[in-house]
Amino acid sequence: MADLTAKKRENLPAKDFGLPEKARTKDAKKESGNYPMPDEAHARNAKARAAQQRRAGKLTKAEEARIDRKADEKLDD
Repeated sequence: MADLTAKKRENLPAKDFGLPEKARTKDAKKESGNYPMPDEAHARNAKARAAQQRRAGKLTKAEEARIDRKADEKLDD
């Protein structure tokens, strides 16, 4: 997976996150749980992490579906 430094992560547009509403500010982008997807490797990882968090009860089914849809778009490019 490509290296995603804190600086690169905070400069990503909110639309490049699986849950963009959780990534509106630079500080929010640094937090976990917003699933950055700047490339295919991160998109695959976001799908896997979202599935884990769903099984753990930390994501709703709708949130997981949104992350999967966004990742699939990135993977289809």
